[in-house]
Amino acid sequence: MNSSILKSVSKPGRYCGGEYGQIVKDKANINCRVAFCFPDTYEIGMSNLGLRILYGVLNREPDVWCERVFAPWLDMQEQMQKYALPLCALESGDPVGDFDFVAFTLQYELCYTTVLNMLSLAGIPLLASERGEDAPLVIGGGHCAYNPEPVADFFDIFSIGEGEEALPELMRLYISMKQDGSYTRAAFLHEVAKLEGFYVPSLYAVDYNPDGTLASITPKYDDIPKKVRKRIIRDLDKVFYPTSTYLPFIETVQDKMVLEVYRGCIRGCRFCQAGMVCRPVREKTVDKLFDDAKCMYKNFGYDEMTLSSLSISDYSQIDALTDRFAAWATEHHISLSLPSLRLDSFTRELMDKVSTVKTGSLTFAPEAGTQRLRDAINKNVCEADLLRAVNVAYDVGKTAVKLYFMNGLPTETDEDIEGIALLAKRVIEEYYQNPNTDKKKRPSVTISVACFVPKPFTPFQWERQNTFEELMRKQELLKSKITDRKIVYNYHDASVSYLEAVFARGDRRLAKALLLANARGFKFDAWTECFSLERWQEVFRDAGVDADFYATRGFGLDEVLPWDMIDCGVTKEFLLRERERAYAAKTTPNCREQCSGCGANRLGGERAVCPNAAKYPPEEPTVLPRKMIPD
Repeated sequence: MNSSILKSVSKPGRYCGGEYGQIVKDKANINCRVAFCFPDTYEIGMSNLGLRILYGVLNREPDVWCERVFAPWLDMQEQMQKYALPLCALESGDPVGDFDFVAFTLQYELCYTTVLNMLSLAGIPLLASERGEDAPLVIGGGHCAYNPEPVADFFDIFSIGEGEEALPELMRLYISMKQDGSYTRAAFLHEVAKLEGFYVPSLYAVDYNPDGTLASITPKYDDIPKKVRKRIIRDLDKVFYPTSTYLPFIETVQDKMVLEVYRGCIRGCRFCQAGMVCRPVREKTVDKLFDDAKCMYKNFGYDEMTLSSLSISDYSQIDALTDRFAAWATEHHISLSLPSLRLDSFTRELMDKVSTVKTGSLTFAPEAGTQRLRDAINKNVCEADLLRAVNVAYDVGKTAVKLYFMNGLPTETDEDIEGIALLAKRVIEEYYQNPNTDKKKRPSVTISVACFVPKPFTPFQWERQNTFEELMRKQELLKSKITDRKIVYNYHDASVSYLEAVFARGDRRLAKALLLANARGFKFDAWTECFSLERWQEVFRDAGVDADFYATRGFGLDEVLPWDMIDCGVTKEFLLRERERAYAAKTTPNCREQCSGCGANRLGGERAVCPNAAKYPPEEPTVLPRKMIPD
């Protein structure tokens, strides 16, 4: 990169490359090159664990070279346009358009415009149908790939599920077909569609009903599956983990060691997509985790380590793990962080063993203001759990607590909204009733309220999102009920949540809007300074797209859903049962207490934590009319 250009942009370290730990290979020995693209800035992408894992996995293949690509910030894009510079990879500095594969991790729906922006900067045709034989193959993965349809026209391939084994398999197929002379773009894509865990959208036909709903999603060939089953890693102890990797030149969002403890979740919160699509639970052993931690400390030298999972306190060996780590972390002056503690498992013992819990801020997620609504969403915590947890914090001198909630949840009433304010007030009152608190100090409670977004593969995937006006009214209602100045109220922008819902539940017809948005320069929609709902409303209108059709319309229980060709392991029958229980405000026990027959145990093998699966059904399941369960 020209030094004069770097001097004219903020944070030039984003674009230099050459970091300690990066992987550089001899091009003469390479048969497949992968540009792994993160559709956000360097600081965010460099902190992404999935990128680190797949970067290491692919580069273990001796004839494959995977390089990193991040989205240039606005000032750099101005310089690239001024000097006609293409988007390039960090390691080699080569144009992204020269690679064999251009892979995007899709973590958030509002990154879609940045994906198209990066393809444009690379000079790659946006539409997969317009790419020639020599153009890179564009592949997507991540949580958003569980409904790939809004961006299906722009991708050649989607990787569904976990990629540590799937992506090297894909590269080996590519190299093999290139070497034996059987490769053409069409022939390769056809073979990819036969592999487990890969969805090739161009090989599936989509038809619509007169009312605009989906009529069918069907494969164009008999030898490719009607449903694409996700790939998972069965034994996490045996899979690659990046105990040594690249280190950033500039400060990133998470400058710390990240140790993945397990995958999946036993809880089954009905609004949570990750808790469903990441099933079944698979754990690493304490010995493996401790060995990885020691290697990471030796190679990185960070003084903080976070133990990562969807709910760390649900790790079956959490006491053994924290006991093993406590002395070692103290000896090496390492702070341990447990970022996903649940109310019902937060204890004084954990606070004593985990230093950053003692010194940092404490955040809990009741999610709803009343017990009825907490039961409806299957949160499986109660007010007593919250008050017990905050008293543990107060006992050791803490005065500030953060609470996370949602509004717009299915079955929500104004009483549930008002309950958020009452719950925050009770947490303040608890401080003054606790005999161990310093009454001269001023306690505080910060409540943050997000807007509910219905997501694929959840029991609430059929639900409508509240309109923008409804969400705003609820936000103002809660604001009016907070009268104590010791309570701070923050809430998410409802307009951002609306757009997230549109793309979370959309289909291929949204491609028209995305193409138009790209033509009008949209990018970085996840950033406040770049997002504008008004501009998006203009795009939807000009593209002839009814955004409300996807966001604020309830989907029929017998309706074909845009993601019905994906098999995430959890069955639609289970999701329908859970939806019915939500409307009855009935909870479902977690997976260790009782199997609810979600279906994910068939994917996990012996290391899956589904101990009660053979005992299902624990009670007679609800019998649903056949018409409610589309094929």
